[in-house]
Amino acid sequence: MKVLVTGVAGFIGSTLAERLVSDGHQVVGIDSFSDYYDRRIKESNLARLTDVNGFTLLEGDLNTADLRTVLDRVEVVYHHAGQPGVRKSWGADFTDYTDANISATQRLLEAVRNSAPSLTRFVYASSSSVYGNAERYPTSESDRPQPRSPYGVTKLAGEHLVNLYAANFGIPAISLRYFTVYGPRQRPDMAFNRFIEWARHDRPLPVYGDGTQIREFTYVDDIVEANVRACDADVEPGTVVNLSGGTATSVNDVLDLLEKIHGEPLRVHRGEPALGDVFRTGGCTERAKTLLGWEPRMGIEEGLAREYDWLAARDG
Repeated sequence: MKVLVTGVAGFIGSTLAERLVSDGHQVVGIDSFSDYYDRRIKESNLARLTDVNGFTLLEGDLNTADLRTVLDRVEVVYHHAGQPGVRKSWGADFTDYTDANISATQRLLEAVRNSAPSLTRFVYASSSSVYGNAERYPTSESDRPQPRSPYGVTKLAGEHLVNLYAANFGIPAISLRYFTVYGPRQRPDMAFNRFIEWARHDRPLPVYGDGTQIREFTYVDDIVEANVRACDADVEPGTVVNLSGGTATSVNDVLDLLEKIHGEPLRVHRGEPALGDVFRTGGCTERAKTLLGWEPRMGIEEGLAREYDWLAARDG
C-alpha cells in the first residue's frame, strides 16, 4: 500500500513512518522543516529512514507543493503536518497557525478530493486542546469543544474542514484527538523533554503553576498503533475518536516519578500558569476501543523512563 505521511520529520510523524515502512508499506513523507525548532532534530528523527527502501522524503509546504504529484497512487493519508504549541499561538504568531493548521489542511483536502481516486482513508491528527476546560471527565467525543488557545481553535477548524469534506465529497476521513503525547523524539518545547534535559544538567525545572494540573499522558507507540488501526477500521466518514493514556496524573506526580528515574533530587522553579493551558484533560476511550480495538498499553512510569533513556543516549 502507498501511504502519505505529512509532517513526517516530526515527533509522531517520523515514528509512524518507521512503523509503516516496517509493516511493508511504501511511504512518502513530506515536511516543510519549519523553524519552530532546530532542523537538526527533525533530520535526526528521520535517520533510520534515510536510506530505507520503501521510503521517499519530500521537502515542501502543503500550501505551495504540487499535491497532485505528491498524492499520485496514494491510498492512505496520515495528516500530521501543522504548527504545534499552545503558548506560542497567541499574538503575531497566529498567522503561522492559520497557515499551517487551517489553510494547509483545506488545500490538502481539495487535492485529495480531485487527485486521489484510490484513497481509502484520510487520518487527521487532532488534539485534546479542542476541548479546553471540558464539561466533564472523562471527556467524550460528543462533549462540546471549547478551546482556550488559538492553537486549539485552529485544530478544531481543521477537524471541521475534515468533516465538511467527508460529508460533502465522501472522503473517508477520521479525526484522532491526541491527549498529551510523550516518548522518544518528543519535541524540545514539550514538558517531559524539558524536565528530563534540565534534570540531567542539574538546572531548575520550569513548572507553570503549582503542578496540580492533571493530564492523561499518551505514549507515542500507542498513538502510532491507533493510527495503523484507523486505516482499516469500519467507520463512518467524519468520525472523531479520542486517544487518551488512561491514567490521570498530575504534573507533581510526574516530577516525583522523574526524580525516582533520575536518582537524584530535582530542583523545581514554579512560575505563573501559562496562558491557554487548561487545568485538566482526560478522554473517554470507549469509542476507540469499540471502533479501533484500541486501548493504551504503556504506563506513565515505564514510558517516562523510556523517554529519559532516549534523551540520555541521544546526548551521549
